[in-house]
Amino acid sequence: MNEPKQTQAQETPTIELFDELPLHDSLRKGVREMGYVQPTPIQARTIPEAVRGRDIIGSAQTGSGKTAAFLLPILERLMQHPRGRIYALVLTPTRELALQVEGFLKLLGRHTHLRGLAVYGGVGMEDQRRRLHGGAEIIVATPGRLLDHMRRGAVDFRSLEVLVLDEADRMLDMGFLPDVRTILHQLPKTRQTMLFSATMPPEIIRLSQEFLTHPHLVRMQERSATAAGITHSAYLVEASRKTDVLCELLGREGMDSVLVFARTKHRADRLARQLEMRKIKAAVIHGDKSQAHRVRALEGFRNGRHRVLVATDIAARGIDVEGISCVINYDNPNDGDTYIHRVGRTARAQRQGMAISLVSREEADDFDRIEQHLGIKITREDLLSAYPPSFPSSPPSARRYPPSQSRGRPVSHRPRQGYRF
Repeated sequence: MNEPKQTQAQETPTIELFDELPLHDSLRKGVREMGYVQPTPIQARTIPEAVRGRDIIGSAQTGSGKTAAFLLPILERLMQHPRGRIYALVLTPTRELALQVEGFLKLLGRHTHLRGLAVYGGVGMEDQRRRLHGGAEIIVATPGRLLDHMRRGAVDFRSLEVLVLDEADRMLDMGFLPDVRTILHQLPKTRQTMLFSATMPPEIIRLSQEFLTHPHLVRMQERSATAAGITHSAYLVEASRKTDVLCELLGREGMDSVLVFARTKHRADRLARQLEMRKIKAAVIHGDKSQAHRVRALEGFRNGRHRVLVATDIAARGIDVEGISCVINYDNPNDGDTYIHRVGRTARAQRQGMAISLVSREEADDFDRIEQHLGIKITREDLLSAYPPSFPSSPPSARRYPPSQSRGRPVSHRPRQGYRF
């Protein structure tokens, strides 16, 4: 499968400050109030072309700053547009990501007259219908719920000028591609289209060839790359002892905001209960939880009320929480791409973070394939024969730092009830 036809600037001028980007003063003010001074690489390379009205294909990993890369050009384009019509649509795979984009839109556009509205499943349609009729210039929506409103005639896209497909490969993974095609065929043909995807599988390439016109390609890194600020490590441990090992790790210095991934909804619920029984403040989020519960869990994690958030892969790309110190794979994924998306929740916006995997005997082969996919060798600590767990004084990855920078601390090795062989 050939990649989409695109054009790429031969010489992209170096942009080091947001003030150098072609943005209205009101948008620059919003950016400054959010504390941002320097654009990320994808923002610096995307925004000037998008402001010119070019179609965009952005290939970049999660946490690279692409949300602002498409929101700022949309806001710039619509600055002089009157209220009351829908001019822009952002399609996202999950309700969490829709709410995240809506929240970011409010912050970036706080000094403009433009309004955004998130439309997603899991809540009543009538309230959303009233809000759609009440007016919003920018809609952020999940495909299924948006189609429901379109079939009921609750949304008017005749004035649409900009379409964004965010996390396109995730929408493919979740089976939304047919819904996305149905929506796209009902939108005005003359529009600017921006597609962002961490990976470029053949189906996404075909989609871009069908719906984008001479797109400007912004490719930041290869598909197997993880954020540069992530330190990876692994513990080889019996499956029955993972919870004990996890609790030991959570007791270490620096584990202030930890995202833990479990394989299934049942395992996520059980693990959150086990952590709470051990006096570790934890929330849980997965597809069976109500929207109200998911919002409360995310807010509790953001504000520090819950130090740990246990999640299934629904959270791998739908969570934007600043300062996640560590991502722990309690259950390991089956492939490298999922690993990348999980650990991309830490070390966001060029920060530092840790990714720790608890690898059982049954997961060893999958973990070897993940290493091959990443093209790196992950430091491993073998705890399979240790009872009780004989931990080093700091995570294996910390050995790369000088002793003065070690973030570990001694832990108690006292046997406790609950260990299973």
